[in-house]
Amino acid sequence: MSVEPTARLVEFFVGLKYEDIPPSCLTATKREALDILGTTLAGNLAPGCPQVVSLVEEWGGAEESTIIGYGRKVPSPLAALANGTMAHAWDFDDTHDQAVLHAGVSVIPAALAIAERKGRVRGRDFLCAVVLGIEMVCRMGMATKFGPNTTGWMLTPLYGYFGAAAAAGKILGLDAEKMPNALGIAYSQAAGNVQCVLDGALTKRIQAGFAAQGGVVAALLAQKGVTGAREILQGRFGLYNVYQRGDLILEPLIGGLGENFAVENLSFKPYPCCRFIHSTIDAAKELFQKSSLLPEDIHQITVSVNQQAFTATCHPLKIKSEPRTVVDAQFSIPYAVAVTLIKGKVSLDDFTEKAIKNPRVIALAKKVCPRVDEEMEKAGSREISPAIVEVKTKMDKIYSQRVDIPRGHPRNPMSDEELAAKFMDCAHHSVRPLSEKNLNRLIQMVYNLEKLDDLSQLIKTIR
Repeated sequence: MSVEPTARLVEFFVGLKYEDIPPSCLTATKREALDILGTTLAGNLAPGCPQVVSLVEEWGGAEESTIIGYGRKVPSPLAALANGTMAHAWDFDDTHDQAVLHAGVSVIPAALAIAERKGRVRGRDFLCAVVLGIEMVCRMGMATKFGPNTTGWMLTPLYGYFGAAAAAGKILGLDAEKMPNALGIAYSQAAGNVQCVLDGALTKRIQAGFAAQGGVVAALLAQKGVTGAREILQGRFGLYNVYQRGDLILEPLIGGLGENFAVENLSFKPYPCCRFIHSTIDAAKELFQKSSLLPEDIHQITVSVNQQAFTATCHPLKIKSEPRTVVDAQFSIPYAVAVTLIKGKVSLDDFTEKAIKNPRVIALAKKVCPRVDEEMEKAGSREISPAIVEVKTKMDKIYSQRVDIPRGHPRNPMSDEELAAKFMDCAHHSVRPLSEKNLNRLIQMVYNLEKLDDLSQLIKTIR
């Protein structure tokens, strides 16, 4: 057998310096940091999040790291748990479409928590750690042959443990002996399943927090000399043998280290719901803008996507057409299409307990007939599915729109201005909304992270 890929990754992680990172990669990382900070603030009051924060505050302990938005300091693993949960709550955080996961939602909360605990961590060191953490998560995802709806493993938290451990370990300065231990300890915790989505459970959002917390714990234990398994990826009982049936694609895992950085291929979300839905929303949005369709005039809506998107967001159709919970709505093509054709947009306000019971939206959602498009399926791409939305009116008029590359993808990117507007909107939903002046100051601080001598300056601005 060739050298265990963990050793190659560790060598790269330990050796990478800020100066080795291309400017384009650093720019992408700053955009990612701003996006995660925004979704964390937006998640302050999302269902399940105040309960997590309340429990963390009940536990108390050493005042090390800040719960973003709330301001209280708690032990760093608990801050990572709360912040990771809030960052993922609205499903508004980034995705790496090819890896089929959210990349930064466990990495950045872990890096922030450990940096604040350590103290006087430079912005450039934080950026370097985040680059590595995202690299770990995305490479593991791209090396995985089968998606979450085949194996049942939710890749965001499963691989988030390793990315969070790598980022936290980098900030702590773990060497070539201790970094593998951090990843091994992360492997002892790694978990995350799709069943919570099928059941519409709030644990969907908490799993990302668990991964952030686990990564911080792994790095701190490794720092103190605790050992972990070494051959964690391709060992006899390594992750790909135990969790992924022995199937992996080795090249994306270790190929081009230091040359191709995954953070540059992240997609940012314009809509707070499952990424598999976004092509459909874009298509429905174009129909809304080009036609004068009234919901009452619509007879049927046919939505064509690939099998991956269909399984995740259209089945079972009864629940997707009439969501039981906010999580159901976040993973529903019928609901998102109905909202878009009625309002012309999809926003955070459409994912509340009250909004998902809107009778006008539900009536239209029940007219959505999703199907698997065989040509899309044959294309076999791991990217997010294209979508065709076809609307048939009661007068037998037909309107159709196809979208191949959803908004936010690197080939159809959101601008810096759009990301700033998204951040502002997210921040206005926080438990303690910041002033426009402070929000603009925060945006500028994130885009100039490399100039910060101490990352706590950023945290204080958020508080």
